[in-house]
Amino acid sequence: MKCSYCFYGRGGGVSQVPWDSLNVSFGVGDDPAAVRKNRLLVKKDLGAEVLVSSRQVHGTAIHMVSQKPEADLELDGFDALVTDVAGVGLMIQQADCQGVLLYDHRRQVVAAVHNGWRGSAANIISRTINHMQDHFKTRHADIRAWISPSLGPCCAEMINYRRELPEVLHKYQVRPHYFDFWKMSRDQLTRAGLRKENIEISKICTSCNNDWFSYRRAQQTGRGCSLIVLNGREGLDG
Repeated sequence: MKCSYCFYGRGGGVSQVPWDSLNVSFGVGDDPAAVRKNRLLVKKDLGAEVLVSSRQVHGTAIHMVSQKPEADLELDGFDALVTDVAGVGLMIQQADCQGVLLYDHRRQVVAAVHNGWRGSAANIISRTINHMQDHFKTRHADIRAWISPSLGPCCAEMINYRRELPEVLHKYQVRPHYFDFWKMSRDQLTRAGLRKENIEISKICTSCNNDWFSYRRAQQTGRGCSLIVLNGREGLDG
């Protein structure tokens, strides 16, 4: 089978200011009809038959999609989604947080992880990889990973990091109160057993780049998405 994935920024949709234009979130005040149209656009673009997403809560709950829903589905309370079902697009909504996409090419399993600073503190990345191993016998060395545009070390300021981040993560501070969450996630992936050459980081800061939604830059804004799907053809699309 083929794995297709994409990180969608703010352009190419139908939403009006301040959610312009490819907002995929129903929870930020946008017209629901516009959000549905935007979700249809990304679904068609990536060749997904159905979308599964979640109202994310910055927690560590993981949901496994074991069968294809009859229609697009938005769950509640999950920050990681896993499936081995072809045609099911797993969608993470974000506006500065990381979308971490995972693909086991041998077992044909994909996962999408919403990873903000709370997710980094709880290491939701490793939890999701272990879930893939427990349920699908995934070997960590077979996983490829992609990290979406997100807050870069230039803008990831954490004034209260001493109480919000475990001490083991304080070493990722690049200057007073600013952290490199890209490197943090890469290291969490490699410690979980992934090969360095199988990890790709977008290295685009959403706060610096107006092509992406950013809560840090403009609190009233939309949400972009990271999307991954098993398509039923051989190969890998990016």
